[in-house]
Amino acid sequence: MKEFSEQNGARSIPYEHPGHVISTARAKIPHEPNPDEKIILVKRIKQLLKQQDAVLVAHYYVHPDLQDLADETGGCVSDSLDMANFGYQHPAKTIVVAGVRFMGETAKILNPEKRVLMPDLEAECSLDLGCPIGEFSDMCDAHPDRTVVVYANTSAEVKARADWVVTSSIALPIVQHLKARGEKILWAPDRHLGNYIQQQTGADMLIWQGSCVVHEEFKARELAEMKARNPDAKVLVHPESPLSVIQLADVVGSTTQLIKATRTLDASKFIVATDNGILHRMKQLSPEKKFLEAPTAGTGATCISCNHCPWMAMNGLVNLAQVLENGINEIHVDPEIGRRARIPIMRMLDFARQISLPTSGIGNA
Repeated sequence: MKEFSEQNGARSIPYEHPGHVISTARAKIPHEPNPDEKIILVKRIKQLLKQQDAVLVAHYYVHPDLQDLADETGGCVSDSLDMANFGYQHPAKTIVVAGVRFMGETAKILNPEKRVLMPDLEAECSLDLGCPIGEFSDMCDAHPDRTVVVYANTSAEVKARADWVVTSSIALPIVQHLKARGEKILWAPDRHLGNYIQQQTGADMLIWQGSCVVHEEFKARELAEMKARNPDAKVLVHPESPLSVIQLADVVGSTTQLIKATRTLDASKFIVATDNGILHRMKQLSPEKKFLEAPTAGTGATCISCNHCPWMAMNGLVNLAQVLENGINEIHVDPEIGRRARIPIMRMLDFARQISLPTSGIGNA
């Protein structure tokens, strides 16, 4: 199990490069306002969003306060595909992205004429960090015969080198489409999602060896123990998880697909193996149902200490208000990099429309 050490108001997070090289990155520990402070902050943020013609786009993994605020102000709470689509279609002049850095970059790539802000520009992603453009370009150069497919959890520079960008909700149909055309694939960066898609499609895939620091920690033995103690529960697993965990799932899917399963399956109890930020939306939509956090380690399936992204946790009401007050933390992408990265992203969005992949649409969560 990875150890997250804390010092000087920040956590040191280990993440993996190919070849099992371990690096570390910092994740700040955000200030949690008290209830009275929250009331003042929410009121002020709502005023600033309106004054600045800004819309708040929030991922399912960020703090419930931000998810609720996005809902209440006509923004969007969703997965990364729908966040990208929403920001692209919305007429607001400013997009505020509550998530991690690659999400802000994607919004800027799709909306180069708009101002894109984030509560904290240092909110990273281990998949992005573990796939630097230099090493990735070397791999692409070594395999020019392969179609390059990259997960959205990558930098603008990596996207600019790709033929396709995908998210977990659309990766499977896109790879099925490419396989049907006889194309061989170079996939990056998440090895677990890549292995799952390869298993499902039989595609010829060369897979970059990256992983998510949260999903990597879900453990099959402990999950099997929890499942045995709760035989009436359905197991929901995000495909960034290890194969041994995926094999225990009743449903494997993106965040939106897992939420849909909680509403459509004939079950009143669910074990959820993804970032626990998603539980807020699940409980909102199905308050009569019970949701258990899948364990990450520990005898008797007792440890749930590692199932929330430390960088998603850096988004909060305090730094969101500061960003809107001061105009700081604006996302900038080199115009030429942005132009090239936009091509594979638009290819994904166009494909989603062609296959009528459900998205929440403007004004809905």
